[in-house]
Amino acid sequence: MIGRMSHPLPPGSLIPYTAYPMPVPVPEGHGVLIVSFNRGPYIVSAASTSKLKIDGRQVPFGGEGTYYVLVPAGPHEVKVTDPFGMPMIKTALTVHPGAGHQLAFRFGGWRNRVFDGQGADVTTFGMWSNYLIMLVFFPALFLLCCGGVALISALGSSA
Repeated sequence: MIGRMSHPLPPGSLIPYTAYPMPVPVPEGHGVLIVSFNRGPYIVSAASTSKLKIDGRQVPFGGEGTYYVLVPAGPHEVKVTDPFGMPMIKTALTVHPGAGHQLAFRFGGWRNRVFDGQGADVTTFGMWSNYLIMLVFFPALFLLCCGGVALISALGSSA
């Protein structure tokens, strides 16, 4: 599945983070993040509108599915943001040389979460889903609008 390249990278070289749709050879001193994205319960797939960022650098990917990203060994912050850059899901992990680390980003009906290869929840930040935000926002907006109209009409009729 994950092989090794025969030659190490020259000192100081930087591999741009790229999401590959198939397993890739692992250079010396690097590991692989195996990231998968579900569609989510939305009309438009959450993965198709999201951005993957590793250590603050954007990694282009093609939407829902599984991708392989080469990263240097060591600690990394991995997050998925909305199209405007607002974090939706965030986690941190330490990548070991030559190893593959699985992360499953799941967009849910209530919360957005990330799970490791053993199914453990490793989310350090998981934003509420859009549906839950609507369930809280729209009733509050309704109460403010209708309550404001009722208050104005009550004040108008008492004068």
